Amino acid sequence: MDQHPPAPTGSTDPRDLTGPFRHEVEVAVRFADTDAMGHVNNAKYLTYCEGARLRYWSDATGEPITHRTGGAESLILADARITYRAPAFHGEVVTVQTRATRIGRSSFTLEHRLLAASPGDKPHLIALSESVLVRYDYATELPVALSAAQIAAIEVFEGRPLR
Repeated sequence: MDQHPPAPTGSTDPRDLTGPFRHEVEVAVRFADTDAMGHVNNAKYLTYCEGARLRYWSDATGEPITHRTGGAESLILADARITYRAPAFHGEVVTVQTRATRIGRSSFTLEHRLLAASPGDKPHLIALSESVLVRYDYATELPVALSAAQIAAIEVFEGRPLR
């Protein structure tokens, strides 16, 4: 998969997550995503990241995330942080760029860069997010190690070692 170029943020702030991202998902902002102020409600930004996380996992590893586990193993969200930079509005398209930055024994960290644009306009940075996902066994209610195949798949997808 081709790397996506650095975001055209106009910022030199290193907190703006410069550099390439290998994965992106586009989300059309729905009217229902907006609040009384006319912009996208802050909670929706994390919903956009959630969709990007699900797609990232399946695209990187080739495995779906199990939603109805019946005691099986799946991924859980252990931590999510977000920094808002600008509002997004109905009619814009939000692009969520995602990359893995760390892999541990049972967890891995993803960074998300959210850009918004109206049709024909240049994308602008609206938010930055970081999430930690943990491989989890619902039967034992304990974290379990990521498999060697899962780790290798993410590292191949990213094009670099992450451990």
